[in-house]
Amino acid sequence: MPWRPPAGRVVCIGETMAALAPDPPQPLEQAGQLTLSVAGAESNVAMYLADHGIPVTWVSALGDDALGRRVRAAVSAGGVDVSHVRTDALRPTGLLVKNPGTSGTRVHYYRTGSAAGALGPELLDQEPVRSAGLLHLTGITPALSPSCRELVTRALNTPAHQRSRAVSFDVNHRPALWPEGTAPTVLRQLADRADIVFVGLDEAQGLWGEDLTETGLRRLLPHPRILVVKDGAHAATAFTGTGRHTVPALRTTVVEPVGAGDAFAAGMLAGLLRGATVVQALRLGHITAVSALQVTGDHGPLPDPRRIRHLLALPVKEWEALDMTSGGR
Repeated sequence: MPWRPPAGRVVCIGETMAALAPDPPQPLEQAGQLTLSVAGAESNVAMYLADHGIPVTWVSALGDDALGRRVRAAVSAGGVDVSHVRTDALRPTGLLVKNPGTSGTRVHYYRTGSAAGALGPELLDQEPVRSAGLLHLTGITPALSPSCRELVTRALNTPAHQRSRAVSFDVNHRPALWPEGTAPTVLRQLADRADIVFVGLDEAQGLWGEDLTETGLRRLLPHPRILVVKDGAHAATAFTGTGRHTVPALRTTVVEPVGAGDAFAAGMLAGLLRGATVVQALRLGHITAVSALQVTGDHGPLPDPRRIRHLLALPVKEWEALDMTSGGR
């Protein structure tokens, strides 16, 4: 019987910031106007889980400021429980600014001393984390502050077979947040303790060796019950106790890639929580990622449920031939 995350509410912990981006997308130097939105890996996952009908709570901290109220309202409007997000009267809400260019989108962070940077391990003993069925974390959080690192480290310290909840961990390496040379060891140790791990192949190669293959990555991270290796627009592969499962990515127009990894993680987690096979869960990850790729912001609309069910049931050859540029019809 394949391993599945236990039943129960999903809790996502991490920082979400206000985000400014040129609209239409172009380099900041040439932009005539900026659009205000929100951006955070963990809340992105939470909102897409909510879109899939999964009960989910986002736990974080925001400043007692207009940007914090904007962030809280946006995540709540996505169907996510935000009742456990703390308001910090002393620290501000973080801010990021996107700078699109010909070689991709650069992101500039203004988050030093932010409210979420004061999060700590005490959250693990409080509701709703204490009774969660699945806790979702990323490699961004341990880079924010010593207390945030202790939060993630403690969440993963208990051996998997002794934990009352499952823990999923998206490596999400942000080089600008880490002192030089520290990220590879810390992120490898954390990832290898999680039940479910998401990592990009290029991301892993940047961290642990440019010649690293998917199989080599599994040898590097042998303990996760499910290791998901994303190879950009090509495919995603899940290593499980029953073997290796690869599903090609869907072809689509890419408006902006930021947020697609979070969407993929949410789709795959939703599939696993609903009892889907690993292959179906990978497909749901790709379908959800397309929703993020087709919009300027981090969060786009999913296909309707009947369409999703149809896509999940397609024969392999039809899936491989599918082009979602015009909705996949």
